[in-house]
Amino acid sequence: MFSSLSNPRLRAAFWQALLVLCLLLGLWLVIGNLQDNLAKRGIELGFDFLSGPAGFDISERSIEYTADSTYWRAYAVGILNTLRVAVLGVLIATLMGLVIAIGSLSINPLLAGLCRSFVEIVRNIPLLLQLFFWYLSLTAALPDNASPVAMGAGFYLDKGGLHFPWFAEGWFSDWSIPEPGPFGLTGGGTLSPEFLALLAGLSIYTSAFIAEVIRAGILSVPKGQAEAAKALGLSGWQQLRLVILPQALRVIIPPTTNQYLNLTKNSSLAVAIGYPELVSVATTTLNQTGHAVEAISLLMLVYLTISLATSFLMHRFERASRLKER
Repeated sequence: MFSSLSNPRLRAAFWQALLVLCLLLGLWLVIGNLQDNLAKRGIELGFDFLSGPAGFDISERSIEYTADSTYWRAYAVGILNTLRVAVLGVLIATLMGLVIAIGSLSINPLLAGLCRSFVEIVRNIPLLLQLFFWYLSLTAALPDNASPVAMGAGFYLDKGGLHFPWFAEGWFSDWSIPEPGPFGLTGGGTLSPEFLALLAGLSIYTSAFIAEVIRAGILSVPKGQAEAAKALGLSGWQQLRLVILPQALRVIIPPTTNQYLNLTKNSSLAVAIGYPELVSVATTTLNQTGHAVEAISLLMLVYLTISLATSFLMHRFERASRLKER
């Protein structure tokens, strides 16, 4: 046996197997100790509670939900709320970051200075403080429900948030347009002030980091590429879109993926301003049921799944961009 361990590959496999066994043993001891401690408190480890009625309402939801719905349904509402702000936040932060990055490289000193100042200020203020700022600013600035501001095309703004035309029932039914009434607006869809504040805070904060990533990617492209494109008669926008950005993607995509993941995970701070996303649902669930381990485990699993899916999609996009470049 010891003579076979002289082989480097067998020796490496032996130590790896030994490490896995030690980890499994440690996990078994932790789970066993956890079950014993929970049993002493009259709590059984399991997920059966998810099929029971949640007993609490969720103010903002994308699917049908009542207080009589199951905890499974409550988690689904929380996941959809998290995905909604994450997807929109990624799109807005990317567009803002691109504009700010281009502006910071402008030959206009005023524009470049403003963009650089934006990046430095936003990056160095904690995100939680920015969320509080946007939430308090919105709630103070929005008009009362009795006198909403009409923005045209069926859009209204009041203390309840942004109201807009939406489907009356489901996805393929008649349109429902918000209409002022004696007790405020009725009909249509609504984006709450909590959602708007969270979306603004996450998008602006993340855009500052994405702007620096894009700026570094553009600067990584040799100047000769831009000079050659200019010699061919391409305009400044055509140089950027057709020559510089495609080559900069190899530098931009990996760190931008990290920023997308950070935005998704930072959405958990929404609990501080009252937006009912996944963490808020999980916190309410564990407070009501006492199944803290199960509730937090589901929370970790969902965030892990979202992060892995985002990384996978961005990796595929990176490979596609490299093949296109070749």
